[in-house]
Amino acid sequence: MILPVNPLIAMGVLASTAATDAAYVFFNAAVSGRRRVWAANWSAIWYLLSAFAVISYTENAIYVLFAATGSWLGAFASVTWLGRGRAGDTKGTP
Repeated sequence: MILPVNPLIAMGVLASTAATDAAYVFFNAAVSGRRRVWAANWSAIWYLLSAFAVISYTENAIYVLFAATGSWLGAFASVTWLGRGRAGDTKGTP
């Protein structure tokens, strides 16, 4: 049984998973750069942000679609932001 979708919760799940995925990308960048404090900070932020999405979509499976969309948007935006200013970096573009 699929329950009705609350638009505010749907947008909250989308936004929180976008932010969660962005934090994950920044966490990995910090680990790759061997920046321990930033890696630890991003790791903590990553787990805090994921709590809202997980709690929200466990009551209604349709929110998983919003979580997946937010995850994709967060990763895409954060990798784009990390890649700014790198001349000739065309990885991931068609």
